[in-house]
Amino acid sequence: MKPVLELAIPACAVLLMAVVGLDVSRADLGRVLSKPRLLVAGLIGPLVLLPPIALLVLWTLPMPAEIGAGMLLLAVCPVGGISNVYSYLARASTALSVTLTAASCVAAVVTMPLLTRGFELVLGRPFGFRAPVGTLAAQVFGMLVLPVVLGMTLRARAPVFAARHEAGLRRVALSGLALLLGFILWSEWARFVANVAVTAAASALFVLLAMAAGAAVARAAGADARECFTLSVEFATRNSAIATVVAITFLGDARFAVFATTYFFTEAALAGIAIVVFRRREALV
Repeated sequence: MKPVLELAIPACAVLLMAVVGLDVSRADLGRVLSKPRLLVAGLIGPLVLLPPIALLVLWTLPMPAEIGAGMLLLAVCPVGGISNVYSYLARASTALSVTLTAASCVAAVVTMPLLTRGFELVLGRPFGFRAPVGTLAAQVFGMLVLPVVLGMTLRARAPVFAARHEAGLRRVALSGLALLLGFILWSEWARFVANVAVTAAASALFVLLAMAAGAAVARAAGADARECFTLSVEFATRNSAIATVVAITFLGDARFAVFATTYFFTEAALAGIAIVVFRRREALV
């Protein structure tokens, strides 16, 4: 089954990133670029704050090595494409979300290898994961950067096609990814059940701290309420697909993907609550 996962998960990730590219328009870029301070905060903030948050959770909650390694791996991943859905459902700043997601994925070619190496230096590689920098950068480029660029090009050259099929393609990619991540949990069910308490607690704590960090950075950058919500979910939403691919292909062990899969569903649940709270609060304003 491993060869199937090695093909299916990257395929879902590529499709989802292509949809992100389909969603980026020149008008969106213009609106976001008119607030460069907010854009820089949304790009640099997660790189600076999420690794320390991951270390804080790691040192706060005793956990098996493979769960801790999975959390550190997820912390260096770029934004997940589902963050755009969260912003859309919350009626927040979808343009900012899409632009940050695309830019984060492009930057991941450099940031993922560097942050991974940084964790190795800080922790002395106690968890035993080490991905060759060049190989990791090449895979990130193929899975994240190329699909985003392809989607943006298709949006520019075939806007009618993009508008007609973007929503359907997004549903296919997200549904497929959720099913595949669910399958990984099922295949590692005994390990998941044995560590479900600490894995769920670490996932929830990471999400909440990341959301708080995103909101704080957004306020410091002069964002309005909609932009604050967007940055909070951009910080918390990590690309579980690329984390899972790295775990299976580079590390050769699905155990390292258990945290990423658990995080995906925990993040979705907490984001759903945040969306409901935000929309109710906005309705009262």
